[in-house]
Amino acid sequence: MTGRTLRQPAELIEAGFADENRRTEFETIAQRYSIAITSAMAELIDPSDPYDPIALQFIPDARELVETPGETADPIGDDTHSPVEGIVHRYPDRALLKIVHACPVYCRFCFRRETVGPGGDFLTGEKIDAAFDYIARTPQLWEIIITGGDPFILAPRRLKEITERLATIDHVKVIRWHSRVPLVEPERVTNEFVAALRAPGKAVWISIHSNHAREFSDAGCAAIAKLADAGFPLVGQTVLLRGINDETATLDALFRTMVENRIKPYYLHQGDYAPGTAHRRTSLAQGQALMRDLRGRLSGIAQPTYILDIPGGAGKVPVGPSYCGEGTVEDPNGTIHPYPPNEAC
Repeated sequence: MTGRTLRQPAELIEAGFADENRRTEFETIAQRYSIAITSAMAELIDPSDPYDPIALQFIPDARELVETPGETADPIGDDTHSPVEGIVHRYPDRALLKIVHACPVYCRFCFRRETVGPGGDFLTGEKIDAAFDYIARTPQLWEIIITGGDPFILAPRRLKEITERLATIDHVKVIRWHSRVPLVEPERVTNEFVAALRAPGKAVWISIHSNHAREFSDAGCAAIAKLADAGFPLVGQTVLLRGINDETATLDALFRTMVENRIKPYYLHQGDYAPGTAHRRTSLAQGQALMRDLRGRLSGIAQPTYILDIPGGAGKVPVGPSYCGEGTVEDPNGTIHPYPPNEAC
């Protein structure tokens, strides 16, 4: 299995991740949504466990074909805020550069699942020139977030080209890459790969997406260490997923593992209203309860912000629990304390 990405229903069945009687189900889903499980992730799956947290993230589920009210192909309004192809400019000082629409793995809860896939376009030629031109002529852009798809599937040569082009734009001070690659395909993180990300005069950050501590294999941890040792600040993004990580102990283990690998937990995302993902979304109340449980047991450096990306593109807002009342404040253990009324929340 080493080195082989599983992409076809027959390959999932051959690998023992499903019975033959699920072939038709998988084939139906594959007609609409992409499938890919790298060898690094496949090797972590326990086929005997129906609740394996790695399998539940990547193996298709018939419920993906059931759409519920409010779900939409563009749940966070990327298209509404796209002045040119490949750019999403939602906030004044930062923009997304969606350089590629393919990934090494395809998450069954992806909010861009309608637009990513193995044949996903790369921005090339006039399209990439137009995207960089927009960045260059928009001086309020202080940070560029490179996403996709997953930009780390690009060859080091392509990564270097992107880095060097951004480095020539004076008003861009921060370059941030978003990826699952260091954990799901760690062999890509070579010395050449790391060198391609360096941008003299710019702060280069890397955001690593992980939803469960079991994703941190030895090879994945080694890839992350290469990035950290090279001086790149690392932050972590997690999606709150029903049946996968919606328990206090599971999130506790994940965020501790991130910090132990020099990744600062950054965002815990409430699940977006992407089509066919209702079976993995939790309620906001459940997420708030989990964050409240974590507050008293985890160091501050292991605490992410619980965030909601407002449907339609209005932006992200923190939705964590409140500890303030009228003239009171609640401690992490749930005890209420008086607080001066003129300072009340």
